[in-house]
Amino acid sequence: MPNKRQANQHRHTVKRREEPAKSEPVANETGDFIIGRHPVEAALNSDQQVNKVFIQEGLHADILHNIANLANQRGLIISTVPKQKLDQMTAGQNHQGVVLAIPPFDYASLDDLFAKAEAANEPPFFLILDSIEDPHNLGSILRTADAAGIHGIIIPKRRAVGLTSVVSKTSTGAIEHIPVARVTNLVATVKTLKDRGLWIFGTDMAGTDYRRWDATGPTALIIGNEGKGIAPLLKKSVDEMLTIPMIGQVQSLNASVAASLLIYAGFNSRHPLT
Repeated sequence: MPNKRQANQHRHTVKRREEPAKSEPVANETGDFIIGRHPVEAALNSDQQVNKVFIQEGLHADILHNIANLANQRGLIISTVPKQKLDQMTAGQNHQGVVLAIPPFDYASLDDLFAKAEAANEPPFFLILDSIEDPHNLGSILRTADAAGIHGIIIPKRRAVGLTSVVSKTSTGAIEHIPVARVTNLVATVKTLKDRGLWIFGTDMAGTDYRRWDATGPTALIIGNEGKGIAPLLKKSVDEMLTIPMIGQVQSLNASVAASLLIYAGFNSRHPLT
């Protein structure tokens, strides 16, 4: 990969803006829920710890029978409850008649992310999410990351959504397959990643056309906050800025949409057609 670290130190950048997300329910400190039929089924087929299974009374869908069988095989407690109970537990979200009560979601370490890349015999390809606030954005990014073979995601502990039931449902089970590391300081983490050989790329209105991006080496891609973009101090640590060209009237993209385009641009350079 060409050495562009010095060439991009003085690149002028312009912030891409997006409307902030509306507030959503967040996980409590003692436990959380996985909701929706496919996320629940994926969790029961994984090593996810489960405290209890709640199934809506009166429903007879095949997938619910399969969920009940999986729960029985694991020796889990199954409670059949009215729909109103599930509505209350999930703050009115679309639970599809099934809810898992689980311990708080486990976070990975940076070493776990590197271990996943090593197990795949591939150069690391990580995402760094700078203060993503909307759980639907995080869930969608997890889903795309799993589809494209991303080895892990890094999020900050403060001023950002964590792994919640909304994130889990939106990810449709991908949360079980993508390790997520939660760190105190993204700037310090980026320095650590650079010391371990990664090239750091950011997203902005000014930068290299993302279609020219070469992500074949050890790579980390930063996706900025929905409204503020990448924080100024973090932006200074980026090796190269990437931009998505736009010719329409709306000069912004949802964070998860922008992430998906860039993730697959990276995928394309790593897995070119032959």
